[in-house]
Order: sequence, then structure tokens, then C-alpha cells
Amino acid sequence: MIDHAYQVPVAACETSIEIKKSRFIACLAPAQSREQALAQLADRRERFPDARHHCWAYQIGPPQQPGTIAMSDDGEPSGTAGKPILNVLQHKAIGDAMLIVTRYFGGIKLGAGGLVRAYASAAQAVFECAKLTDREPLTELQIACTFKDEPTIRRWLDAHQGIIRNVNYHESVVLAVTILQKDHSALIASLANLKQASLLEQENDTNALD
Repeated sequence: MIDHAYQVPVAACETSIEIKKSRFIACLAPAQSREQALAQLADRRERFPDARHHCWAYQIGPPQQPGTIAMSDDGEPSGTAGKPILNVLQHKAIGDAMLIVTRYFGGIKLGAGGLVRAYASAAQAVFECAKLTDREPLTELQIACTFKDEPTIRRWLDAHQGIIRNVNYHESVVLAVTILQKDHSALIASLANLKQASLLEQENDTNALD
């Protein structure tokens, strides 16, 4: 069970540094999926179409146990860009984040060690403007109830930032929901006040709700 919060970016932010005439523009942005991360990358490519490189790394999910991570050197020598960018994300313990460093080549080669330091420095610099917030742990549950009790449960979920992921209607109703982990006991107490509503087997824990 994941029983702690982790930090995530609130919104995209950007910084720029210059190293030996090369300009490095770093952007840290929230991303809760691979698709969102790559959408951020597409936006940077469109915004800076003449840049030499758009190197990046993302970490989706809690940094202690990320659901997925990826990185790219985007044409820089292997291991000199994507890895140092990812190392910064991991060192800062930031989750659900995409970090892109765009480079405009200034004509002076930095060498492998110089590139590693430059990309790490650019990635570090963006945290000077970054606004972070805690994402609270969530839990995924299934609730069985009658058709009559379904509206009451939906109102409870709306009031507690709950998300209904799926609903199955048969002789009764089964709702697959995601709630804040801290509200688990409150949900059980609320269901106890209904005549025919209960939790089914718990699925798993996650961290994806704003």
C-alpha cells in the first residue's frame, strides 16, 4: 500500500541558461500519462522548431515506485542528456512530470562530460521557478449497491473528489471508483448507513488524482 503523498508540478514552467554559447531551455510540466508527456514534447518542438535537440525524461506515478519512466538523448551522444535529466527528477523525488531541455547549439562542442553537466544544470535550474504540490495517495475500490442507493453514493463521491471509473448494471449496481486513501473509512461509514451497499474486494492503490 502506498501510504504517502508525493510532489508533482502544478503547471508548466520554463528557464533558460547559456553554457559556452549554447542555449539550454528547460521546461518542467505535469504529465499523468505517456500521452500527456509526449504532447508536451510535441508542443516544445512546435514552439522551437529550429532547435538542435529536444532532450527529455518523464516519470509517471509516485517517484518511489513509478508506473513508467522514459528518456531520450534526441541525437546527443548516448547517456549525455536524457539520463542526467531523469537523474534530476529522481533526485528531486518528483512524480507525474515531464522535463524537457531544448538546446540551441552555439558552435562550441562541450564533450561528453560537459554535456552531462550542462543538461543536469539546465534541469536543476527549472526547479527555481517550479511550483509543486502534494498528490495524496488514492485507492481503487468496487462498490456494490442497489439502484435506489446509487444516487446517494454518487453524491458522496462528488463531495469527496471521488472518480467513477466504470459502472456495471445487472441485478444490482457495481461501481469501480477511485477515492482519496484518507477517505476510505468515511466511505465505509457512509455505506453502513445504506441498507444494501458494500465494498467488494479492493483492487489496488494508486496516485493519480489532483
